[in-house]
Amino acid sequence: MKSIKWPKHSFMILAIVATWIKTVIVYHTSFDMKLENAMQHFILFINPLSFLLFVYGLSLFFKSPKARNRYIISISVILSIVLYGNVGFYRFYDDFITLPVLFQTSNFGDLGSSAASIINFWDILFFADVIILVLANKYLPIMKQAIKVNVQFRRAFFVLAVAVTFLNLGLAETERPQLLTRSFDRELLVKNIGTYNYHLYDIYIQTKSSAQRALADGSELVEVNNYVRSNQAAVNEDLFGKYKDRNVIAVSLESLQNFVINNEMNGHEITPFLNELTKDPDTYYFSNFYHQTGLGKTSDSEFIVENSLFGLGRGAVFFTHGGNTYNSMAERLGENGYYTSVMHPNNKSFWNRDMMYQSLKIDKFYDVDSYTVEEGQEVNWGMKDIPFFEQSAALMKEMPQPFYSRLITLTNHYPFTLDEEDIMIPEYTSNSGTLNRYFQTVRYMDEAVKDFFQDLKDQGIYENSIIVMYGDHYGISENHNKAMAQYLGKEELTPYDNAMLQEVPLFIHIPGSGEGQEMTEVSGQIDIRPTILHLLGIETSKDMQMGADLFSPEHEDFVIFRDGRFVTDKYVYAGEACYDKATGEQIDGEPCKSYADRATMELENSDAIINGDLLRFYDEKTGNLKQDAVK
Repeated sequence: MKSIKWPKHSFMILAIVATWIKTVIVYHTSFDMKLENAMQHFILFINPLSFLLFVYGLSLFFKSPKARNRYIISISVILSIVLYGNVGFYRFYDDFITLPVLFQTSNFGDLGSSAASIINFWDILFFADVIILVLANKYLPIMKQAIKVNVQFRRAFFVLAVAVTFLNLGLAETERPQLLTRSFDRELLVKNIGTYNYHLYDIYIQTKSSAQRALADGSELVEVNNYVRSNQAAVNEDLFGKYKDRNVIAVSLESLQNFVINNEMNGHEITPFLNELTKDPDTYYFSNFYHQTGLGKTSDSEFIVENSLFGLGRGAVFFTHGGNTYNSMAERLGENGYYTSVMHPNNKSFWNRDMMYQSLKIDKFYDVDSYTVEEGQEVNWGMKDIPFFEQSAALMKEMPQPFYSRLITLTNHYPFTLDEEDIMIPEYTSNSGTLNRYFQTVRYMDEAVKDFFQDLKDQGIYENSIIVMYGDHYGISENHNKAMAQYLGKEELTPYDNAMLQEVPLFIHIPGSGEGQEMTEVSGQIDIRPTILHLLGIETSKDMQMGADLFSPEHEDFVIFRDGRFVTDKYVYAGEACYDKATGEQIDGEPCKSYADRATMELENSDAIINGDLLRFYDEKTGNLKQDAVK
């Protein structure tokens, strides 16, 4: 029997093929990327290859077979970790990881049950190519043979690698023009240039971002300032200053989406108290309101509410730009005699809050050390909502008035688990345990909010306050679309449906006002800052903010998502398609084009402010550049 005739460089070829095949399989089994035609399938198939040819091809420069094989196996291990890291992150966030997120290591120790719930035994298969290479290196002697590398072969090999790269980029640019200018759309990048090349591009963007601040001067703010001024909305004269000097209590309702409001689950009312608030004469309920967060999730919602700017598309601003100059809502309120605080029973360093709150000019952070967490009161990364609210109301009683306090809840957090004594309704019945449990934790949160209103009354704080409550981000990702379709009575969910599911509730409860109503204007978290400040009689016409007063007659029905999607009163742009908002039917893209251009411009302007730390050059009192701003 003849022995197998192995080709030269067989170990390198084996590595390229094994990692390539594994990556393509992972694309199709672990990521939910929408592929619309044969060309997109082909691009997804070839896009790992250009990077793999280059990175494994470097082994051609090694003379020692032992060193060569060690290098190839090491690269295989690194790429497997990168790919698996993206899979794990995608399971949790329905998104791809970025370089800034990798440096958020101070959060990792607090992930606990959330991380454990996304790992399973079969994940070992993500390292299948590593196992194959190790076994081949050990048991196939031919793989260890020294090979004299022909210079012409090496040159031809890298010419092939360059050709594959240009083929990939050319097809991608044909399929999606200006692809590399849309760094906020990570799925689009991975779908076209591949996971590994995406991370190289991400490193480039991060380096460019760091350079932006070092090289920035005030002149860059002129264009942004002109855009902001041209899109300002006038105040509502009837409401401006009507509730001057009232306390402001802002509650971030963890993972609360709007689809549970005024709805039932198998005959059980999910949010009875919040349902009552939607009809309360002292409550403005915004039913067409959207979160606008990115990878920073809760911290992004904090940033948006405080600054009326977007978070970044590639990481949490709280980490990447925590030392910037801002002009937060807390700072403006502090300048107008308010005591400002954040109340959150978690480790103070989580999401870099202890540092970021200093930049936001918040007077005090009531972290977990400010609370007494008794046995049975722990949940997720802190304290259950009911005792948290009760103790927070007692702490507010001691605050100087007027005060602004922002509270962040915890119980309704992935993986949505409750102690037996806290369960008020049964689980839903679908193929998603996450969705099944979600209704139970939302029901608990609703009860906690009900008790909080009573706690505020008991402490004598309620009557002289404005209570603002909003969902901070989605709770149920697109990974659970099948179960969500079952709950919503649909066969499947479209990109339009997924965009609509980014609705979160906003309640502005003003005791004694008697003017509450349902507000159906399209709006987003970026509008909260000017709305609250105007109710208190604080002018914002010189502030560098992207949002508009929700009560302004000039407020536009237009909300932009961090990933470039948007919603207007007539159109929805999602999945790179334009939809009729009223029917959900896909239509010709022309009506969406001007809005898409504006969305891109607004995101870029907000990014420019953050990446360049441009507010250090801005005088918010005059609305002009500081005299020494231009180098």
